[in-house]
Amino acid sequence: MFTPDQVAALDAPLNKANVKERTQSGRTLSYLEGWMAIAEANRIFGFDGWDRETVDLRLLGEPRKVGDNMRVGYSCRVRITVRAGGQTIARDGCGFGSGIDKDVDQAHESALKEAETDAMKRALMTFGNPFGLALYDKTQANVQTSPPPLSGACLMACDLLKASKTPDELREFWGKNKDGLKRDLDPHEYAKCVEAMQAEAARLKPASQEAA
Repeated sequence: MFTPDQVAALDAPLNKANVKERTQSGRTLSYLEGWMAIAEANRIFGFDGWDRETVDLRLLGEPRKVGDNMRVGYSCRVRITVRAGGQTIARDGCGFGSGIDKDVDQAHESALKEAETDAMKRALMTFGNPFGLALYDKTQANVQTSPPPLSGACLMACDLLKASKTPDELREFWGKNKDGLKRDLDPHEYAKCVEAMQAEAARLKPASQEAA
């Protein structure tokens, strides 16, 4: 149902840079912010490839006084529907939100938003590590530091390598540019260029050599 690229993205470790932490009752909790979960859904499924529906939203009791403030709580159930390969996949998640404010209307608004976001994240989490599933493992073995994005110079070099139409064109381009790339790019990016060159060399290898 999912494309190979989507499967790879869903199976990939959670980028540690996307993880936030907060202290609650003396414990440090790791979590994914709501906007990041939405951004990851857009990146993996596509902007028009998924929907979010609030299926149920309930006020948990009447507002109650807490000091000079009013406190309210809501429970929420959100359904995430993803379109993949002509099929749809639906996952539900339940969440809770609490709002405290002197203005009871503001308390309601805060609690509503928190409950809906919490439920959305729990539904998305079922799709894999990029949505926070990795955080439920106490060892967090699938939370890793991802390498920084490749620079424009590195991406351009890889694209030019892939534009080679013959082995001779590839050898010519690599011979003229490899020293400059090694000098100007960091080791990680240069290694990516080497990988791209090797992949293109294998792709352009004449059929007679492959048979040999």
